[in-house]
Amino acid sequence: MRFNIKPLRLALAVGAVVLVGCSNYVKRDELAVLHDNDRRMQEQIDGLEARMSQLTDELRVRFERYDAEITQLRGRVRVDMTAHFGFDDATLRDEDKPALDDFARVISEHHPDVVVTVEGFTDPAGPAGYNRRLGQRRAEAVADYLVGTGGLSADRVRAVSYGEAPERQVVPGATHDAGMANRRVALVIDYAGRT
Repeated sequence: MRFNIKPLRLALAVGAVVLVGCSNYVKRDELAVLHDNDRRMQEQIDGLEARMSQLTDELRVRFERYDAEITQLRGRVRVDMTAHFGFDDATLRDEDKPALDDFARVISEHHPDVVVTVEGFTDPAGPAGYNRRLGQRRAEAVADYLVGTGGLSADRVRAVSYGEAPERQVVPGATHDAGMANRRVALVIDYAGRT
């Protein structure tokens, strides 16, 4: 008795294709789970956006009387505060402390689960390396104030420097008295909690 191998090979090949095709098939109950996961994720995103909008509105109300600009970005709120520091100085000025107190109050009372990044800036006078270090000292002065006086959690406040970064200058190239707006900090709020 002789067997014809060709039909047997063809049958095995067709069977293999059918099994591979079935292994990638998503069952209806699995599809329902995927849709449910998508819905929950969208609810979380919507909740996050609502909390960020609420935070932005709260900060705008509190900061109307200060020289600050509040911008809502994707998943972040940015508070740009100008003229915090004198020329070649990293000392936080007394007239800027009430704005930081209000900022810390809003965060502590309503949004304790956010992460705050204090960004330090300088005008372009002086070497770039020096300005990065000066911007860092400015950012750390504000971060220390927010933690020490404002009561924010130290593990939720970080300090970074952009120094004299040209693309981040308020008044490009301005120094000394004209560059006061460049010598500032920005507070960037990233929502890191659950909705």
